[in-house]
Amino acid sequence: MPTVLITGATSGLGRYVAFELVRSGYAVLAHGRDRSRTQQLVAELEAEAEGGEAHGFVADLASLDEVRRLGAEVAAAHPRLDILVNNAGVGFGSPGSGREVSHDGHELRLAVNYLAPVALTRALLPALRASASSRIVNVGSGGQEPLDFDDPELTRGYSGRSAYWRSKFALAAHTFALAEELADTGVSVNVLHPATYMDTAMVREGGVEPWSSVADGAAGVLALVTTELGTGGYFDGTTPSRAHSEAYDREVWKRLAATTERLLEGRHPTD
Repeated sequence: MPTVLITGATSGLGRYVAFELVRSGYAVLAHGRDRSRTQQLVAELEAEAEGGEAHGFVADLASLDEVRRLGAEVAAAHPRLDILVNNAGVGFGSPGSGREVSHDGHELRLAVNYLAPVALTRALLPALRASASSRIVNVGSGGQEPLDFDDPELTRGYSGRSAYWRSKFALAAHTFALAEELADTGVSVNVLHPATYMDTAMVREGGVEPWSSVADGAAGVLALVTTELGTGGYFDGTTPSRAHSEAYDREVWKRLAATTERLLEGRHPTD
């Protein structure tokens, strides 16, 4: 029974994928921010399980301490993890909304969409390595905008769209660098744009009319979870594609890694 952790599983894309996998015999570790919603989801998953099983984990990914606690709790309960789906995210925000920060004082979209997956993946790498062949699936976006390394937290000229696109650019670049780092370890890592403007609360909050369904987006995630599709790839749905050209730049990888370390340590990038 393969074991998969899905972050942001209580709604939208994560919820849909969780049900598809538990029905296929997976042990689904469902992460949510709200305890009651997570417990309700687990009960619903268990009712649908056909040979699979479900377990809930609660953490606010806007707090790096909680992200690390989540990683420790998952690793303690499941020392062998087959798949990690970094799905949880924060969208553009409501029209006209201003810059928001995480519990640690980081720009919120960068914190949840990028720093949290990086920290959680690191915490779970021993459990992923313990699996004979494991996979990391990062849910990115076709909207990508290179970071300004002089102002990675977008303190100047803020817009929710830019903050979101920059966080997803960082996730893509990190994916490609991590894939190279983990080559020959048995751990693959890929990133995908699931579908454009899926019918989710995140999209509706941004004032955008949905273009596609979560079922459309789930196809690509499920393909990466269930099929060996190599490592270091970017997918548009189920189709191999190309991320922003700068996401493949090794100099960008180096600068991103240095910036990431400072942010994870709670320091400003210029400190």
